[in-house]
Amino acid sequence: MSTPVVSIAYHSGFGHTAVLAEAVRAGAADAGAEVHLIKVDEITDGQWETLDRSDAIVFGSPTYMGTASGAFHVFAEGTAGRWYTRAWQDKLAAGFTNSASKSGDKLHTLQFFQTLAAQHGMTWVNLGLLPGWNASTASENDLNRLGFFSGAAAQSNNDQGPEGVHKADIATAEHLGRRVTETALVLVRGRAAA
Repeated sequence: MSTPVVSIAYHSGFGHTAVLAEAVRAGAADAGAEVHLIKVDEITDGQWETLDRSDAIVFGSPTYMGTASGAFHVFAEGTAGRWYTRAWQDKLAAGFTNSASKSGDKLHTLQFFQTLAAQHGMTWVNLGLLPGWNASTASENDLNRLGFFSGAAAQSNNDQGPEGVHKADIATAEHLGRRVTETALVLVRGRAAA
C-alpha cells in the first residue's frame, strides 16, 4: 500500500495560521500520510516539486480584508505554469483560514481556495462536519464551532498571539488533516487497483 503525500501550502502573518497548519499536519500524519509543511512566502524549487508529487494540497492563509493574504495570492499566481501544464490535475485540495472576527469573511477565503483548486482541475475535500455550538446545549469547544462546511475556519482574538488560537479550532484543523488523508488513501488505493 502506498503512503499518500499531503502538502500544506500556507502563509501565516502573525503565527495563528501556522498553529492551524501544524494541526492539519498532525491530523494528516496521524492518519498515515507523508506530510510536508510549506510556507508559501519562502517556497523553494524543491518544495514546488514536493507539491507536484503530492496527492493532496491543503491551502491555508489568514483572511485579510475579506480574502487570502497578499503573500498567498502571490503564491497562487505563481501556480500559473502548473495550471497551463495541468500538473495538479486530479489531486485533492482542501483549505483552512483564520481571522479575528467570528465570520470575518472567512468564507470568501475558502471559496478563493476552492476556485484556485477548480482551475487546476483538483477535487475539493470539504470539512465533513455538522456545525457545532449552535444550540443551548452546545459548547464553544465543539468541533466546527464556527459552522463552516467548505473548510476549517478559526477565530483568534486580535490582541492575542498564536497561543490564543482556540482549542476547538485546532481540533477542527486536525480533523481536516485526517479527512484529507483518509480521502487520499482511497484515491491512492483506487489508482493502484486500476
